[in-house]
Amino acid sequence: MTAPEAVERQDVTAAIREAIVRGDFAPNQRLVEADLSQQFGASRSGVRAALFELANEGLVERVQNRGARVRAVTLDEAVEISEVRMVVEGLCAAKAAERVTDEEIAELRSIGDAMRDAVTDGHVLKYSELNQLLHRRIIEISGQATAAGVVERLRAQNVRHQFRLALVPGRPNVSLAEHLAIIDEICAHAPDAAERAARRHLASVIEALKAI
Repeated sequence: MTAPEAVERQDVTAAIREAIVRGDFAPNQRLVEADLSQQFGASRSGVRAALFELANEGLVERVQNRGARVRAVTLDEAVEISEVRMVVEGLCAAKAAERVTDEEIAELRSIGDAMRDAVTDGHVLKYSELNQLLHRRIIEISGQATAAGVVERLRAQNVRHQFRLALVPGRPNVSLAEHLAIIDEICAHAPDAAERAARRHLASVIEALKAI
């Protein structure tokens, strides 16, 4: 594979992944190479390579003689994914508490305030977007590059179940308190407490998923 081909594959893989996460493609929806090639301005070979990579990530499944489709994650799988996230994101919260700067503390506090406003105003989609932003920034602050890749793939697989949770009456208020607790402990430079707060949040997510 030449360097330009590798860059194209990475770009189209990222574009299709983001489209799946946004919900542009529904679970079990067929992904036709010709259509994707036109939509994302990529070659057929680049799209084909991207679909194989996304299949390895668990976002797409290849069906014999029928091409590719968006993989539908079951509730049991969603619970398993959240259990893995609980361990990895607990570690990241602890590392973030050790490394966080004054500027990053201000940023996390700002995200927390915006999440509080979104819940107060009943903006579920906005809250969901801020939720993803907070988790991403904590991982980035932690400096755990390997964890970042793992969590990105896990969250991408689980995004629809996460959005369903946000629609459960009363859930955003519960989730908000948990997120604010994580922010407080990271900003206090308290690694052990930050890890416990992150694990409590993901444990709560797991229980909420089981109750859907």
